[in-house]
Amino acid sequence: MQHHPIPEHPDPGDLTRVTEIFKTLSESIRVQLVLLLLQGERSVTGLVDALGQPQSTVSRHLALLRSAQVVKTRREATHIYYRLADAHVAQLVQQAFSHAQHERLGLPDHVLPNPLIGSVH
Repeated sequence: MQHHPIPEHPDPGDLTRVTEIFKTLSESIRVQLVLLLLQGERSVTGLVDALGQPQSTVSRHLALLRSAQVVKTRREATHIYYRLADAHVAQLVQQAFSHAQHERLGLPDHVLPNPLIGSVH
């Protein structure tokens, strides 16, 4: 997947969108739903069974994820199937979990690469 450089002064619309995505993922049940969808497409019933939550609760959170374009749906007869919108969402959640596990295990910090190293002055 191609990464786009982040400008020093990002587009205000992009900043708003990023904030919306993080707000949408700020509930643990929504993160759990995304984690389940990392494994592939699932029906609402499959997600309800996996989480052990009432269908009304799961459906409400799925609707929020859908309106934020974090997940997409397809209908097959009377069943609705959910999947992650794209690989960016998967990577975002995987990175967040990696960061949390890294902190919990007390592993040393990763150092961000210096963008100036190797540049010609």
